[in-house]
Amino acid sequence: MTVTAASPALLHGVGDRALTWLDDHREHFRLTPDDFASNGAVVERLKPIGELALNMHVLFREGVAGSRQKERAGKLLDFTWRELLDGGNVLARLQHDEPMSPVPLEVYATFHELGHRHPGLESALAVCRRTRTWTALEMMPNRRLGVLNAERKLGLPPSSDFDQAVGRTWLGQLPEPWTVQLHIAYDLTHTVFHLTNWGEAPEQIPPAIADYLARYLPAWMEDWADLEHWDLLGELLVVDACLPRPTLDAELWERYAAAQSATGAMPIQRRMPQGDAARVFDLVHHPTLVAAFASAMATSRALSAVG
Repeated sequence: MTVTAASPALLHGVGDRALTWLDDHREHFRLTPDDFASNGAVVERLKPIGELALNMHVLFREGVAGSRQKERAGKLLDFTWRELLDGGNVLARLQHDEPMSPVPLEVYATFHELGHRHPGLESALAVCRRTRTWTALEMMPNRRLGVLNAERKLGLPPSSDFDQAVGRTWLGQLPEPWTVQLHIAYDLTHTVFHLTNWGEAPEQIPPAIADYLARYLPAWMEDWADLEHWDLLGELLVVDACLPRPTLDAELWERYAAAQSATGAMPIQRRMPQGDAARVFDLVHHPTLVAAFASAMATSRALSAVG
């Protein structure tokens, strides 16, 4: 069956609207005094902050932002580093309190790529990485890939073998495709993200894995589109854009774009939730970040095909 690729205009529009919403709701990313009362709460609030920075980095890297988008993305990045993370001090404080947590390393890696530096945090990370505990930490295989990719971004020696880590993931073992369920699907998307450094290097996907995804990803995307699970569909659309030969399926992208609210927010599943603004933000910030990511990657690949 021949698949028609989505137009760059459609792909770009999804990201433009998502970025508008993220910018309009930037204050909701801010940590509160209550968050600082618990390191667990800080970690939970750091995840969307790290994802916001990563999205803006991808937007700049792929070169698909218009002048308005570039200005907004630049201001968001500056806001994230200077105000949300207090110039990296929030990460350094968490590293001090939870020295073996890989979270500060993973979040800091994106900012380091963008030219930001926090010498105190880097010194603390160096001490922790010299311990046996650092390599012995037990974590999901795709999470291990994330740590290794963060170490690479920082120019640090890898704490374990990357190829062996890939082989331990669900995707690396090429299991029966019909066993994919929600948590497995999210795990495999992140395996691809870490393999390719968030879409930067599609050629880093091993040929056997690329062939496996080319065969089965279309069916998975169709299934989650039918379930109207827009958050997971968005991540799978990113995976498609990371493949050597992406489909950029126009029908799926049209369904995905139609699910986006007029404000630019993307619901997790079915329709936008209603209620208190802070609660709605907590529910939809992730799928909206995913929409911005998917748009940047897919637009870049579409424009490359046209060129």
